[in-house]
Amino acid sequence: MKAVIFDMDGLMFDTENLTIPLWDTAGQKFGYRIPTNVVLKMVGISNVKSRSLLLEEYGNDFPYDEIRDELRQIVRSEIEKNGVPKKPGLDYILDCLSAAGIPFGVATSTRRETALYMLERAGVLNKFTAVTGGDEVENGKPAPDIFLCAAEKLGASPSDCVGLEDSTAGLRGLHAAGIKSIFIKDVLEPPPEVLASVWRRCDDLKQAAAALGLV
Repeated sequence: MKAVIFDMDGLMFDTENLTIPLWDTAGQKFGYRIPTNVVLKMVGISNVKSRSLLLEEYGNDFPYDEIRDELRQIVRSEIEKNGVPKKPGLDYILDCLSAAGIPFGVATSTRRETALYMLERAGVLNKFTAVTGGDEVENGKPAPDIFLCAAEKLGASPSDCVGLEDSTAGLRGLHAAGIKSIFIKDVLEPPPEVLASVWRRCDDLKQAAAALGLV
């Protein structure tokens, strides 16, 4: 293992549980109800795919950009007020990787600008060698593009990387990129065929540090 790639939402930060109900809050401002079962379909996928999913769900006149902007404002307000909810073991695994001299980066479907803001607010941005946002690649997860880009930024071949993910789309992307994956469940359990491709399954990030041989 020469480098480690982290997903962000749902893996490092407990932002899925924060954001899921706020989609409905944002939607109601424009006359739409966006329930949990609809939002869960968007976990881990790109902005482009989320747009397509919601347009299919609500029709072509669905104001996706307006609702997405409203959601960002609501989430940012919550983060400014209460901070970024970090997952247990995050600081621990990052410190272990730093001590071992292993470079690590972020590969998130979130836009790079938003990702940098979240990482900065969480106090961990300066620990990462590289950050890759969903707007930096043509094809979002489950395509391998973002993971291949992240590996390149880290100066490692995909086969020498390990990726940590919580979503089905992310795990599919890692597998397609030829990167070994560690799965840590957040809000959804991937289907059996996706779990079959997983290298390790861990309960939290501290356990993942052990799986990586850092302790």
